[in-house]
Amino acid sequence: MNFITILRQHRIISAIHPTVVISLYKQSIHSCHSFCSKVSDANENSISKREERFIDQGMVATRNSLSHRIESVPKGESIGSAFQSWMGDGLPIHRGDIFHTINRLRKLKFIKRGLEVMEWVIRERPYRPKELDYSYLLEFTSKLHGISQAESLFSRIPSEFQNELLYNNLILGCLNRGLIRLSLAYMKKMRELGHPISYLVFNHLIILHSSPSRKKSIPKILTQMKADKVIPHVSTFNILLKIEANEHNIERLLKVFGDMKRAEVEPNEVSYCILATAHAVARLYTVCETYVEALEKSATGRNWSTLDILIILHGYLGKRNDLERIWGIIMELSHVRSKSYVLAIEAFGRTGDICRAEELWSEMKSRNSLKSNEQFNSLISVYCRHGLITKATALYKEMEKSGCKPNAITYRHLALGCLRAGLIKEAIKTLQLGMDMAASIKVKRSTPWLETTLSIIDIFADNGDVENAEKLFEELKKANYTRYTFVYNTLIKAYVKGKVYDPNLLKRMILGGARPDSETYSLLKVVDQFRT
Repeated sequence: MNFITILRQHRIISAIHPTVVISLYKQSIHSCHSFCSKVSDANENSISKREERFIDQGMVATRNSLSHRIESVPKGESIGSAFQSWMGDGLPIHRGDIFHTINRLRKLKFIKRGLEVMEWVIRERPYRPKELDYSYLLEFTSKLHGISQAESLFSRIPSEFQNELLYNNLILGCLNRGLIRLSLAYMKKMRELGHPISYLVFNHLIILHSSPSRKKSIPKILTQMKADKVIPHVSTFNILLKIEANEHNIERLLKVFGDMKRAEVEPNEVSYCILATAHAVARLYTVCETYVEALEKSATGRNWSTLDILIILHGYLGKRNDLERIWGIIMELSHVRSKSYVLAIEAFGRTGDICRAEELWSEMKSRNSLKSNEQFNSLISVYCRHGLITKATALYKEMEKSGCKPNAITYRHLALGCLRAGLIKEAIKTLQLGMDMAASIKVKRSTPWLETTLSIIDIFADNGDVENAEKLFEELKKANYTRYTFVYNTLIKAYVKGKVYDPNLLKRMILGGARPDSETYSLLKVVDQFRT
């Protein structure tokens, strides 16, 4: 395959609008990746040197680029002035200029601007529009005005361009709006016309059926994918891996990874991020370490999201030197996000290096200023993990003075801190205060929330407080976190310490999807002694 062919395929990869796969650790590891791919245009015969340069530039908007001029147009004003200014300087408008601009506007989520650019191109014709241009026009129309207008536009596009690229984009537009039946009808039409369906369409269908109530439809989607002779992409398997990781189902996670190997699909850094994180959450640290090594080997460039995940993983593994090494790489980036500071503070706190966590918090405070409760919560969580309730309380007061409002997460951390400090009554009051506040399902399913809750249950268990342990255990059950044996063992320990007999503990555990181990049976043997 020659260079021009490779370049052409790379270029068309931005023609089908990106499909967001699934957050990588936004719930658990605070990061996400998205994948985008496009169908190739075999009829394109040439690409200008200017187009090649813009493709190589990627997303960078330099001051002498058309993209920069369009982005600089004040809100509410027509972008026509940017084009006139560009042409007034004697610069022709090439297809590469437009592609670069569209990629930038997509990244910035400037949907209306993107539509204005494509409408200007189709209207003014600085070059002969081709299917790629119409696909962009269709994409932005569906996003801004809905599917009805997108369908109307599709019918008016010259028939020579009504091919697989536009059909795939139209279907993705339907799926973005949750219109599954309509998308299936267009997929049927594509089969009748002999147009290949993009794997992105199936990716999106899988995501739309990823909730527990709809998950049973995923095998049917994969079967149809095979029937349509659509080869699963690495992103397809990454979605499937993430679904199982979110459900805390390590067994099925490994089954998907085995299917991936059998399909001879090479895992990428996203795959290893999911696998490593899932095993870290499951406290399978030896396996996690293996995947972390694979992740570092497969990482391409200095991707901030991957670096953030490595920060979290080295924190789990307690590898302070590696943590410092990755943080050093992050500090070399042109911009260090506040989020990266938050993750590093929590990670160093997990390793027990409170002084380093405090240093980073002070640095974040001086560089980025403190604008969110998430920033305060990061160091509060470190203090509370180690029972430093006086320091945590002082930071809580500073948080209120700064104008940042404490949230349910803040109070959950503070409740743990009170328990670690032996302040049981204060802990229960603080815990209730947080429970009275609204917290999204996303927060309650996040790993930091679940782990903090388990730590609280562990202390209740040590105190033999079965009632409070059971109350919080229900939260973990709703998030499927109770699939892990160590979670159920913590609950059983509460019955042991409280000298309470319950004949159903083992049955509950097995039905809940957790596998009893030697510790389970030892604890149950003690519980059995309390039978009256």
